Amino acid sequence: MNDTLIFIYLVFFVALFAATFAFMFKMMTSTLSEMDKKPVKSYGDAMKPYKMPAPHPEMEGVKTGEELLVYTPEEFEEDEDDDDDDGDIPTYRGEYI
Repeated sequence: MNDTLIFIYLVFFVALFAATFAFMFKMMTSTLSEMDKKPVKSYGDAMKPYKMPAPHPEMEGVKTGEELLVYTPEEFEEDEDDDDDDGDIPTYRGEYI
């Protein structure tokens, strides 16, 4: 390696190191400022930003938690001789196709 590549490597290493600590400092500052805020009085006050949006027009009249669709796969017996076009790819073994 020549001196130019080593210098470039060190410059990027120091930049990455500085960016890491700047990010860590900013996140800790943000976290500590959130902890300094006044506590909420009730659970409802804390959940105001998370109100449920208006339902889709097709979902009017459907209650929350109501089961809409149930899918139960039925087991079926496969016959060895049936040709049901299930996506099998025929293979040809020979000189000419």
